[in-house]
This record gives sequence, C-alpha cells and structure tokens, in this order.
Amino acid sequence: MDEIDINILKLLQKNAKYSLEEIGEELKIPKSTVAYRIKRLESLGIIKGYYAQIDPNALNLDYVVISLIKAKYGKDYHVNLGSKLAELPGVWGVYFVLGEIDFIVMARYRNREEFMRNFLEKLMNMPEIERSNTQVVVKIIKESPNMVIW
Repeated sequence: MDEIDINILKLLQKNAKYSLEEIGEELKIPKSTVAYRIKRLESLGIIKGYYAQIDPNALNLDYVVISLIKAKYGKDYHVNLGSKLAELPGVWGVYFVLGEIDFIVMARYRNREEFMRNFLEKLMNMPEIERSNTQVVVKIIKESPNMVIW
C-alpha cells in the first residue's frame, strides 16, 4: 500500500458513495487508476464492504453498556462463549482479551428494561460465565466506525 491507496481508503471511509470521478479529481489521478486501486484493495481483503453509517441515537439506541466477562476455563471456551455472547440481541462488539477478564462485550439498547431482558438476564444464565461486571455509559465522548489511517 502506498500513499494513493491510503488516501483512497480515507475518502471511502468519509463517504463510500464517492464516485470514481470524484475520488480521481480529489487525488488528481485518473478514474481508471482509482478503479484499479479499489478493485485491488477489495481483492486483498482490505476493503471488506460498503455500509450505511446509521446514527444509533436516531433509532433511540442510546442505552450503551460495556460488560467485562470472566469465563470458566475449558476446551475452546473462548470460541464457544464468544459465539454465544456475539448472538445476544443488541451486541455489536465482542473482544477476547488477556488479563483479569476474558471478554469485553459492547451493546446498545433503547432502555434499561430492554437491556435487562435481552442481555443481562441471558448473561446471568450462561453457565460458561464465572462473573461479569457491566458498566452503563453515561456520555459518549468519541465513537467512530472508521479505522484510523495515517
């Protein structure tokens, strides 16, 4: 990857609907070069897809929780429990981590009742979990779906 590839990625993250012409004009390169570079980035798996950025607050999904999960160890526990956590309604991020805890789970809900019903009660009934510690986010300072590209 070179500077042109990085700049193409930056522009596509900003607005995936940019046309090849607009990207070419912005970067001062031919449209055919832009098309070739994007196809190459897709074939390499660097660009995995194009998505609409949806505002969760507009959908009233502003009850954000972060759960720290300590699992019971066993064969493939991280794969099995990780998959179960990922399938819970409202969950948008599951991270297997090293240290005192095993998983960080991030989820969004409309309110406390929905959180209790769709997440916390199900979490408490999972035998693979030794304990959990859930934090409710009071204010989001920064949140972005974009990768940081230098």
